[in-house]
Amino acid sequence: MRQIYPHKISWILMVALAVSINFALAGNYRLGRADTIRKLTSTKTTYGRNGLHLSLPPLKPAVVSAQKFSVSKPDDKLLNDVQVFPNPITDQINIKYNLSRNAIVTVKVMDVLGNDVITLISQRITSGEQNYTYLLNNKLQRGFYFIRVMAGNESVIKRISVL
Repeated sequence: MRQIYPHKISWILMVALAVSINFALAGNYRLGRADTIRKLTSTKTTYGRNGLHLSLPPLKPAVVSAQKFSVSKPDDKLLNDVQVFPNPITDQINIKYNLSRNAIVTVKVMDVLGNDVITLISQRITSGEQNYTYLLNNKLQRGFYFIRVMAGNESVIKRISVL
């Protein structure tokens, strides 16, 4: 036990001495002369304030950019404001929707069981507001149907009734 104790103290003293030398050298102090009193003055260093050799890039507070840009976010909806009118339908159907970017759009009429009855459109369409009118001309019997508008991997389903 007596032999271990001096080794621990010498180890602690060595670590404390190394840390104090690191801080002393990182501060880069020099003796300066002001009148007849000697004082310590600091010079500019490239080291951080904590004495480590790490430094952050300078920050520029209150810098505002006037350049505007838009970034498409993955959570932005591709298909918006889908409207199907008039409801109930007699001879024609109007479909109105808005695309945020170009996409392949498919509009299908499905029966209550989910079977495809008619495909009204299936093509690539440019972005913006789209309006379509389709004449049914007795293609659908009386009853309830669903209009499914698919753009990319998004789809919106609206219920309609045919008289």
